Amino acid sequence: MKSYTIKSYAKVNVGLQILNQRPDGFHNINTVFQELDFYDTIELKKKDSGCEFHSNVKWLRNDSTNLCVLAFEKLSEEYDIGGISINLVKKIPSGGGLGGGSSNAAAILKGLCHLYSIDPIYEKLSKIALTVGADVPFFLKGGTQIASGIGEQLVELNGIINGVYLLIIPKFKIDTRWAYKSFKKFLQRPKVEVNFADLLERDKTPFKLFENDFESIVIPAYPEIAIIKEKLWSCRPKFVSLSGSGSTVFGIFDDEAGAKSAESLFSHKYSTFIANPVTHMLK
Repeated sequence: MKSYTIKSYAKVNVGLQILNQRPDGFHNINTVFQELDFYDTIELKKKDSGCEFHSNVKWLRNDSTNLCVLAFEKLSEEYDIGGISINLVKKIPSGGGLGGGSSNAAAILKGLCHLYSIDPIYEKLSKIALTVGADVPFFLKGGTQIASGIGEQLVELNGIINGVYLLIIPKFKIDTRWAYKSFKKFLQRPKVEVNFADLLERDKTPFKLFENDFESIVIPAYPEIAIIKEKLWSCRPKFVSLSGSGSTVFGIFDDEAGAKSAESLFSHKYSTFIANPVTHMLK
């Protein structure tokens, strides 16, 4: 039986602006996605028909509420393919703002194309990805990209946001829908859209301008986030932020020694991971 194993990488948001609510109910955003080498592993095997799903976690079902299964269904609507057996080994937590579900879906799309020798143009595969989720198109290429619209309008950047990333993941999850709904009261305020690409091209990146708008509503509701951030800043990283709507807080350090020293302050209480930015060449 022909099989294919693929790594499904996490991401963080380095800066995130919520610009306005659209007529369709979604929100226009402005953010930088940075892919990291913290990943789930997916093994795919061909089968005659249908989708068979297995995982090391119990909260993912074998139906279209599972983005892996949904990705298979959406690709099947566009291409005449057989079935698939999926075995997902998850390390990326859900509800942490790390894009694990979207990354898994993109990995399924890419893996199916590999197994069934499909070579769609990127634009077509990206359209299929968008029907699965707003962040899924990013993970088709990954690396470092500016995202706008609902996250599907992407501009690839040369290089990476360099450093060693310490991820601190609390036990609680934050619902993204709650976060957007709670942010409505801030949308009436006038906002200047930050040119993240220009800031990243400077000799020294002014990280103080890379704010995450979600922190204004997440921190009052989850004050533990503020405690983590303050303690992490005391370790002298070059940047600290919530990723997406949370709950993951991350710090970017100049070297691994600094990240490991900071990790020792948190690992007794939280899940922690040290990761590095992914370039396109790692694909």
